[in-house]
Amino acid sequence: MMKEISRRQFITTATLTTGFVLAVQPVFAKVITTDSKGLTAGAVKIPVKDGEIPAYRAVPATGRNFPVVLVIQEIFGVHEHIQDVCRRFAKLGYLAISPELFVRQGDVSKLSNIDEIRPIVSKVPDAQVLSDLDATVNWAVKSAKGNTKRIGITGFCWGGRITWLYAAHNPQVKAGVAWYGRLVGNSTELTPKHPVDIASTLKVPVLGLYGGKDTGIPVDTVEQMRDRLKSSSSKSQIIVYPDAPHAFFADYRPSYREQEAKEGWQKLQAWFKQNGV
Repeated sequence: MMKEISRRQFITTATLTTGFVLAVQPVFAKVITTDSKGLTAGAVKIPVKDGEIPAYRAVPATGRNFPVVLVIQEIFGVHEHIQDVCRRFAKLGYLAISPELFVRQGDVSKLSNIDEIRPIVSKVPDAQVLSDLDATVNWAVKSAKGNTKRIGITGFCWGGRITWLYAAHNPQVKAGVAWYGRLVGNSTELTPKHPVDIASTLKVPVLGLYGGKDTGIPVDTVEQMRDRLKSSSSKSQIIVYPDAPHAFFADYRPSYREQEAKEGWQKLQAWFKQNGV
């Protein structure tokens, strides 16, 4: 009983990261900063099954019935880069929201390297993530003037994998864009399925953006995913940028590739518009 109470208190009192997480310091010089002029932007709390989780929300300051975009974090959590991406979407007229999906397992913002972060992330069950995203959609529609008929999702790295899975999980989603998310893996209790396992039955159109020089996601697994998608009705597509490494969109890291990042961002916008987000 005491363990459960302390867990609930942790979830309820957890706060959103301010700035960049410790593990990504120093921040790359080309970091993009989007202001919040004309926006309502900042931390909010999302009611979930066992308490509340923090999230970052950005939306135009005036208007209503906004199309909703779920922005799914990298392994580093909802830090400044992910928050900035939310503001970029809000400037385009979207209600963008990014829930902190690791909060029950630990606070990755204070950890100094990725090897300390991975054990925390490995404990996050897919079922918990999908449930939290359902709760986030519900909050966005009921409490933040979101349009239930225009829901999109995009995610980076860890969030790229989740983008594929959530598109298969929630038929309300109109479209997704997955940035270099892992596609294959072992089936475990926490991660029973991977994108390649749901590809053939996927109905939501997902655009996959991958790097040909991504050492963590071999091109042969990308081709395997592309092949599986041929038998789905989703009209999903995958683009591989031959010279791009992993995390080529992450402008705060040395992996950033400006040309591919800008092109990918334009393709994302076109994909969402094409599919009704």
